[in-house]
Amino acid sequence: MCGIIGIVGKSPVNQALYDGLTVLQHRGQDAAGIMTCDRGRFYLRKDNGLVRDVFHTRHMRRLLGNMGIGHVRYPTAGSSSSAESQPFYVNSPFGISLVHNGNLINAAQLERDVFVQDLRHINTESDSEVLLNVFAHELQRQNKLKIGPEEIFQAVANLHRRCKGAYAAIAMINNYGIVGFRDPYGIRPICIGQRETEEGMEYCIASESVALDVMGFELMRDIAPGEAIYIDKDGNVHARQCAENPVLSPCIFEFVYLARPDSIIDDIAVYKSRLRMGEKLAEKLLRVWPDHDIDVVIPVPDTSRTAALQMAYRLNVPYREGFIKNRYIARTFIMPGQKQRTKSVRYKLNPIELEFRGKNVLLVDDSIVRGTTSKQIVQMARDMGAKKVYLASAAPPVRYPNVYGIDMPDASELIAHGRSEEQVREYIGCDRLIYQDLEDLIAAVRQGNKSITQFDCSCFDGKYVTGGVTEELLEQLRLRRVGALADEAVINDSVVTPLPTQP
Repeated sequence: MCGIIGIVGKSPVNQALYDGLTVLQHRGQDAAGIMTCDRGRFYLRKDNGLVRDVFHTRHMRRLLGNMGIGHVRYPTAGSSSSAESQPFYVNSPFGISLVHNGNLINAAQLERDVFVQDLRHINTESDSEVLLNVFAHELQRQNKLKIGPEEIFQAVANLHRRCKGAYAAIAMINNYGIVGFRDPYGIRPICIGQRETEEGMEYCIASESVALDVMGFELMRDIAPGEAIYIDKDGNVHARQCAENPVLSPCIFEFVYLARPDSIIDDIAVYKSRLRMGEKLAEKLLRVWPDHDIDVVIPVPDTSRTAALQMAYRLNVPYREGFIKNRYIARTFIMPGQKQRTKSVRYKLNPIELEFRGKNVLLVDDSIVRGTTSKQIVQMARDMGAKKVYLASAAPPVRYPNVYGIDMPDASELIAHGRSEEQVREYIGCDRLIYQDLEDLIAAVRQGNKSITQFDCSCFDGKYVTGGVTEELLEQLRLRRVGALADEAVINDSVVTPLPTQP
């Protein structure tokens, strides 16, 4: 999960790209980068860190041009090397840079093909660099001195045939424009907006609509699965479906956790979908536990607030803010290492004792992934004097690896993998554990856009919409992750804390 943005404007776009990345910061806090184009030259600034720390006044002044792309990164394999921050760039043909959100499941094979057949060198471990080189090669092989929409759309069509997995990407072609495209399943979100200025119409492509809102762009629509949208440097917009059999299958975890609540993804309001998640979860609780003794509903901030508020309303139980969040601590789930996640929980949340002491408390979280954070939060509630601590998850048990760009590549790190709900409850230490049913989660999200026939729910049901996810691939991802975490542990002089052995 990363955040991407691209703008074709009528005036310098450096500040707008910065503002857009700041709004998308929740999608990645490991690194940030901006590349602009002016009079046939690229200008780049990227480094590890938050947007506010990577870009200073001296950097912004050097980012010249009315066209540019930006990226905020969250690492999916434990690596936090600055060499893998984006945008990536290749010189041939024309000069092309690219930002990417997602994960290619056939990256290893593609990297070999790019080297042996396309005669291109990959300099990092990032599949985004592979994606860029595939796109560049498909443009180059058309052997055109000048290109237009036809050549660009043909390159994207050929890319779709070669690349498997999840990818929402924006490429900037020197002196031509930017092109945004989405994989044939539309797993990762990407949308386009426009705003009218005194100089003329400007266009922005971004991961989430909230980035458009903040900068005054009007949301036009989402880019369809398999579609490419090319905005030339003069502001002309061209669009074409480039995939043979596209099927919209958005990642349902975007609605559970990843996206901001004020975003609209594939015509579904994220906020309203989370309200419905809370409604569904409350209905389940009343079915399985009609004589509950819950005194208060407390969310684990921030993502679960919306669902918790609706649960409290439906259960006719008081809603209270029991945890105060330190907003200067990064999102725990998307931190690169387990020890860093564990260490940050106590720094991030501080409980209000009077909301816990002597009460039976229902904690509501958006999901339970590794279980270590939930375990600490339950213990914090007990330390504050709660009589009983119950835990409700707005998502079903996360039992399977995610291979489409979310940091869940190793099943051994998932607390629900191979364990019953009762075993998970025992590990977390709560008195009762209530999970959302998958069919209820799908219904809660799909109600916003009933034309969507399927979602990628692979982390819940183990069904991968792209196909091609074999045990061999999962083992390769596991080994890659173990190696990356081991390197990180050496660098940080720390030890990664494993989950308890399965009973």
